[in-house]
Amino acid sequence: MLVSQLLLPTLRETPAEAEVISHQLMVRAGYIRKAAAGVYTFLPLAWRVIKKIEAIIREEMDRQGGQEIMMPIIQPAELWQESGRWDVYGPELFRLKDRHGRDFCLGPTHEEIITDLVRGEVKSYKQLPLMLYQIQNKYRDERRPRFGLMRGREFIMKDLYSFDRDEEGLDTSYRKMYEAYTRVFLRCGLRFRPVEADSGAIGGNDTHEFMVLADSGEAVVVYCPDHSCGYAANVERAVSPPDPEVVPEPARPAKPVATPGMRTVDEVTAFLGVAPRKLIKTLIYETEKGPVAALVRGDRDVNEIKLKKAVDVISLELAGPEAVERITGSPVGFAGPVGLTGVKMVADREVEVLSNAVTGSNRKDFHLVDVNPGRDFKPELVTDIRLVGAGDPCPGCGTALVEARGIEVGQVFKLGDKYSKVLGATYLDQDGRERPIVMGCYGIGVTRTMAAAIEQNHDQDGIIWPAAIAPFHVIVVPVSARDGEQYAMARRVYRTLQDAGVEVVLDDRDERPGVKFKDADLVGYPVRITVGSKAVASGEVEVRLRRDGTIRMVPEEELVIRLSELLNSEQVIV
Repeated sequence: MLVSQLLLPTLRETPAEAEVISHQLMVRAGYIRKAAAGVYTFLPLAWRVIKKIEAIIREEMDRQGGQEIMMPIIQPAELWQESGRWDVYGPELFRLKDRHGRDFCLGPTHEEIITDLVRGEVKSYKQLPLMLYQIQNKYRDERRPRFGLMRGREFIMKDLYSFDRDEEGLDTSYRKMYEAYTRVFLRCGLRFRPVEADSGAIGGNDTHEFMVLADSGEAVVVYCPDHSCGYAANVERAVSPPDPEVVPEPARPAKPVATPGMRTVDEVTAFLGVAPRKLIKTLIYETEKGPVAALVRGDRDVNEIKLKKAVDVISLELAGPEAVERITGSPVGFAGPVGLTGVKMVADREVEVLSNAVTGSNRKDFHLVDVNPGRDFKPELVTDIRLVGAGDPCPGCGTALVEARGIEVGQVFKLGDKYSKVLGATYLDQDGRERPIVMGCYGIGVTRTMAAAIEQNHDQDGIIWPAAIAPFHVIVVPVSARDGEQYAMARRVYRTLQDAGVEVVLDDRDERPGVKFKDADLVGYPVRITVGSKAVASGEVEVRLRRDGTIRMVPEEELVIRLSELLNSEQVIV
């Protein structure tokens, strides 16, 4: 391909609306153009990257026995109503009506459609296990589309669904996909970590997210630095044993203490001269089932995902000042568990072991001291509701956890019979008994993987593609396209590489060398071959690696062999 014939509209200025580096570079390097908020057109180089990622995914899905299908993007509301998700999914669901007034949605995911397909076609245990997948566009009406391809309203995703006879079969399918995902992201040249995660709106039991580690990631993960342990989790799911350093004390009588204007943990503990870990923080939430009081230590934060699951609610929002005063009888900052009625009280496990603690008194400008759980108040539920962070002990080995940011590029779920039971997807076992099919769900964000690769592989000059997913592997740059000898040699090198199966472009534009070099770095070709007057004289061309900038002189006749070595080396791949 000649650069002069490529649709490659590079820009020198960073677009004002682009917040993260992948968005900035994909616009500047001519990979994408915005059609609407969260909706993008993929230009030729972006589409080549996407096709390469898809090819890797297909190979790994097929290797594990997956069969590719294509399901409709437009889905009938009846199936979503049958599963119970039509009203639950929320405003992210694009809803529409046909000319007859029938309700449909644009597919954000395909559990209903695939389960409906299988319940109509699979009848016997002899047809299981079964793994079906597709790669297609998905649609989610994000409230605030942002970060380019990281959080869009239209995106490309691979979703595979497994169907098994029992939990043991699901374990096997889950392990196959976990291994396949590991190979996919390794082959894409990404640094990633599988972490325990929350299943969210998809539902189900066990689930892992595959996180590309990058400072720009929206998700926070914690992991054990001890490689022999391997624990890692999204903070929404992370657990840690209760603080082992809590020492019980002889209980003293609880009493009120004036704390005028003291509302925050820092203000109250400083005023009373106690450590934040000795304070019980009471947070009031509103849910569709009524108010909930969440109790955690003063130096901890509530994990709202854990709390939501603990009280089994769909909606969970921190109560506003008026609601807090109505529920507790006091302004924000003075709520406490003692004497609190009409509220479901949930305490973190660390709260249960505190003695002589400080709490709010449900009375303005007063707190209680020497409060003892079990004696002075009794929560309805004691469970893990705290947010785990860096420094907390690993639940596996006790080593202090490390925190990092990550970009979720894939997730694997054990759905169990969540959808098969409600939608009636059953099979007859060996004894002729009807049983629900056991399901798993496995997704990879194709376009997000492309963006995540850039977030992890760039410098101040542009993109640094891993070779496996680079749009082209090599760019040949004649220093002067007007110099007949230079251009002839560049054309010869270009054709030789083409004949050898190397993905190569020739920058034949009549531009200054500096412009060509800057564009090459911006676009991110793994290897740049420069043909100048010295190359014409010596027969050696300059080969520069994009990742580390190293330059070597290579005889023209050795180019194919040397490039093959380079394109398979760690300097280019990762």
